[in-house]
Amino acid sequence: MHDFDVVGLGEALIEFNQTVPGEPMYRQGIGGDTSNVIIAAARAGARTAYLGRYGGNDDFGELLLQTWRNEGVDVSGMICDEQANNGLYFVQHTAEGHRFSYARHESAAARMRPADLQHGLVERSRYLHVSGISLAISTTACDTVFAAMERARSAGTRSCLDANLRARLWPMSRARAILREAIAQCDVFLPGLDDMALMTGMDQPDAILDWIRAVNDHAIVVLKMGSKGVILDDKLSRTPIAPRKVQAVDATGAGDCFAGNLLARACAGDDWLQACYYANAAAGLSTTGYGAVDPLPGPEQVRAFLDAAD
Repeated sequence: MHDFDVVGLGEALIEFNQTVPGEPMYRQGIGGDTSNVIIAAARAGARTAYLGRYGGNDDFGELLLQTWRNEGVDVSGMICDEQANNGLYFVQHTAEGHRFSYARHESAAARMRPADLQHGLVERSRYLHVSGISLAISTTACDTVFAAMERARSAGTRSCLDANLRARLWPMSRARAILREAIAQCDVFLPGLDDMALMTGMDQPDAILDWIRAVNDHAIVVLKMGSKGVILDDKLSRTPIAPRKVQAVDATGAGDCFAGNLLARACAGDDWLQACYYANAAAGLSTTGYGAVDPLPGPEQVRAFLDAAD
């Protein structure tokens, strides 16, 4: 029995997003890739839960919990680590785009371990969503991701992996080896073009998709290309989907918005192409405001945007 559509496992962070470029004005919120995905999926109508650890040694843990609860996200699988802080990140906006700075060393999320999964929530969901960032932040977090994917496989839960390769987090030799194994095991793979260029040394979408297919011949793959849209590879064909035109101000979390809406629509009964069109529109809308969470759109906004574009 599936009590949830999507459960996410990973690292939640406290966000400080610069609201006036060049000035020390920052808006506080929450972020973290898998947390963003779960909130996006919840706003799209999916039944969601979030799994992992949050810090009890600072004043931000309650903010994280309250934000998830306000979004209707189940937090019964979250563990309070009284000995750890929550990770932070800062977003600066420049002429070249947005830049991230992190303070996450030995955060609560980095201390998660496979024993934290005894609650059984992975087995009660249709999809498990995980990320390359969680694989990178510590060896115990990496072990927890693979343990969760094994639990999912045993229970018939499908695993969705976003590559989110961050070169500053780990040596590239380790990143390539571990991500390759995770790619081989997942049922839905959501790589970014830049991630895969680092991973493979290739820069052409078809060559990258060929490389992915050599590693995993069964997954649904959506290659995210930022302002160039996405390509859906459903094992039978490759379909490019152009981006929607918006007045973008902050792309923080746009890929996470795409992932959350894609899984929500798949759970609602859309085929993968329909889900991609919807998620592509939602991701575009998410760039029209500041922050990872505040601009995540609901179904009414997305449907109106799609209708206006038709």
